[in-house]
Amino acid sequence: MTEEKIQYQIVEYFNNTFCLKFHNPRYCIFSVPNDTTDVRELMRKKSTGLKAGVSDLIVLLPNRCLFFEVKTTTGIQSEKQKEFQQQVEDLGFEYFLVRSLFDFQKIISIFATKI
Repeated sequence: MTEEKIQYQIVEYFNNTFCLKFHNPRYCIFSVPNDTTDVRELMRKKSTGLKAGVSDLIVLLPNRCLFFEVKTTTGIQSEKQKEFQQQVEDLGFEYFLVRSLFDFQKIISIFATKI
C-alpha cells in the first residue's frame, strides 16, 4: 500500500469519527503538502513558509497538537523529517510515525474521545 493510500484512509477515518458538524468539540486534521518537484513552485512555497521535513498530517485536539508522519512498512524518514521530529519533540509536542490506519487508530484512541 502506498503512503498516499494510508494517509487517505487516516484522514477519512478521522474526519468521519471526530470532525463532523455534530461533534463537540469538533477536532481538526490537515495535511502539509510539501512535495513539489517544480523548482519555481518550490521557491514560491519556501518564500511563503514551506519547511522541509514537516510531518504529513497535523491533528488539533483541545489544547493539544499531534504530528503524524505516514510511511509504508518499508519507508524510512529523511534526515529533514528526523530534524523536524526532534524540533517538535523539543517543543513538547507529540510526534508519531505510523505505517497503517490501525497504527493511527491505536495512537489517536489514547488522545481523542469518540463522540
